[in-house]
Amino acid sequence: MGLVPTVLIVDDHPLFRDALDAALGTAFPDGATAHHASSLAEALSKVKEQSFDLILLDLTLGDTQEFDGLTRLQAARPGCPVVVVSATDSQQAFSTAKALGAAGYLPKSMSMDDLSAALATALDGGQWFPPSDTAADAGREALLARVADLTPAQRKVLSGLNDGLLNKQIAYEMDISVATVKAHMTAIFRKLGANNRTQALLIYKEAISL
Repeated sequence: MGLVPTVLIVDDHPLFRDALDAALGTAFPDGATAHHASSLAEALSKVKEQSFDLILLDLTLGDTQEFDGLTRLQAARPGCPVVVVSATDSQQAFSTAKALGAAGYLPKSMSMDDLSAALATALDGGQWFPPSDTAADAGREALLARVADLTPAQRKVLSGLNDGLLNKQIAYEMDISVATVKAHMTAIFRKLGANNRTQALLIYKEAISL
């Protein structure tokens, strides 16, 4: 991270984007450059154009379903920490975000002081999750581990499946051959324990649901 971190705030509520801007100012007094996106599509476009030190992602955007946005941003910009910022305040949401590789989970009910402290932790390379009272059941943990084990390219293919795209359309979007898409699909089936596209998609949707 440079002297002045660059942060992408992905939220469709202008007032909360402003609140995150203010919290960033407190978390990083020397300055932080904040870019805004009000949809997942806009966020994906921005991460293609430049790199960010941190992405703050709202789960309830108009063009994404629950944790699907998290997996797509991780696939689009591997290595960039993504922190979920959401009004959803449940142990299952916290554990799902953590299992899928999020760098943190910040409920929107947090006070400004706590939010600033959590952002400072994230900008310093740490993780911040609400205290957990109960662990996720073993079956769900295993399911999330399978999805988390997918490579960025495999996640992009699975996201294409989730959008209803055909193999040739996925190949076009990813600028790869149809044969490569099929190879990724085979690997996805093996990792998820699925026999076909429908099963793989059902497993994925179950994993990203709240």
